[in-house]
Amino acid sequence: MLSYLQDLTLRLAAGATRLDEPVRQTHAAWLTAQQRGDGGFAGREGGSDPYYTAFALRGLWILDALTPEIGHSAADFLRSRLNHRESIVDLISLIFGAAICEMAVGAEVIGDDDRDGEHDGWIDNVAGLLESLRTDDGGFAKSPEGRAGSTYQTFLSTLCLELMGRRPQNPERVLDFLDSQAHPEGGYLEIRAAKRAGVNPTAAAIGTLKTLGAIDRVDRETTLDFLGEMQSDEGGLTANTRIPFADLLSSCTGMITLVDLDAVDAVDVAAVRRYAESMQADGGGFTGFALDHIADVEYTFYGLATLALTV
Repeated sequence: MLSYLQDLTLRLAAGATRLDEPVRQTHAAWLTAQQRGDGGFAGREGGSDPYYTAFALRGLWILDALTPEIGHSAADFLRSRLNHRESIVDLISLIFGAAICEMAVGAEVIGDDDRDGEHDGWIDNVAGLLESLRTDDGGFAKSPEGRAGSTYQTFLSTLCLELMGRRPQNPERVLDFLDSQAHPEGGYLEIRAAKRAGVNPTAAAIGTLKTLGAIDRVDRETTLDFLGEMQSDEGGLTANTRIPFADLLSSCTGMITLVDLDAVDAVDVAAVRRYAESMQADGGGFTGFALDHIADVEYTFYGLATLALTV
């Protein structure tokens, strides 16, 4: 059975085959050019890191442009980071990137020794670290000092555990946490102190529920109403009711959620597509929102994914 990440990536790859060939080639060439000499990919500043490397690999894969040369070089970079003290987000990104390298080009990042629980393997250590982020409310916090669960961190941790062949301990407590994050007027909160639901935590909650086989716990009607209300005049989705402009991240995660709920007709799909197309930068890559003028690999993945889901 495919993991959530594998299933999503394959769906995006299938959608991307219907994009015009010049669009595919332009963005594939742009992403390829972003690879650094160490095999990794970077954001708008700084050196290579697992976070941006995972996004670049996913973007190249759905375009069928992740060559063995690119994949093995990226795997070398990720392998070099196994013993670094990574942030939680980078650690999870490393797992994501490793899974893509192995699935796409057969490049092994995490070896058998790292998987062997009898030898206190790397995966056992990562799983233990993630479980140490569990909070009293049943979710996962963003840091070891966190006292309240984060819907997005819970999603990332659950997906990461799944890729490592694990499930959260006491998964029913995770489901209880997600129920507590549901806003009565639709959507989900990121943290319990939040006052408004957001598109991204809503996508995270539903992705987690799907991963744990509990998608039937979603209040489908209120969720669809919420997502429909988030579509702006620009065509894309806004992050929440207080944000006056659309962004590519929310548009992407909103569309993924609607696909997961088999309800893409809750928004004007053609308008979402036009919005994503408008975020393409000259020469390749995507920017994040209307006032953004610099493409990066993260938003390029969101742009490609949005197009793949709306073509």
